[in-house]
Amino acid sequence: MQQHTTFDTTLPVAIGSDHAGFEYKEEVISYLEAKGLTVKDFGTHTKDSVDYPDYAHPVSTAVERGLAAFGILVCGSANGVAITANKHQGIRAAICWGEELSRLARSHNNANVLCIPARFVDVAVANQMVDVFIDTPFEGGRHQNRVSKMACL
Repeated sequence: MQQHTTFDTTLPVAIGSDHAGFEYKEEVISYLEAKGLTVKDFGTHTKDSVDYPDYAHPVSTAVERGLAAFGILVCGSANGVAITANKHQGIRAAICWGEELSRLARSHNNANVLCIPARFVDVAVANQMVDVFIDTPFEGGRHQNRVSKMACL
């Protein structure tokens, strides 16, 4: 089945983080809102220690159900949120730490959740990755066949 090649940015962006990603999440929310995008913040809402699946699952569910244009998850390494998000059938979550990875995640893998490792990238780089993620369409073509094989049925 052909996936959408671009995001419907009339829908909100679903975003969530654990305590390690809280400050970056707040920065990215401000950045997205300044660009005129609507954001649905699934938390966390403090720097207190929390369990990342409690935030990765609701973000992933919103994307999977078509209630959000795409998702952004932030934690220290991005590994935990990516593993959690990718448990959802309709999610293709990608850990990115630079613009080129963000571009390839979209163009080749049709990623719909961007996972940002807050302990390993500068917030300015995080915002640049968000821009690239939004602006890069899925190429389809030879990549569609590969993306179609990802789901476990």
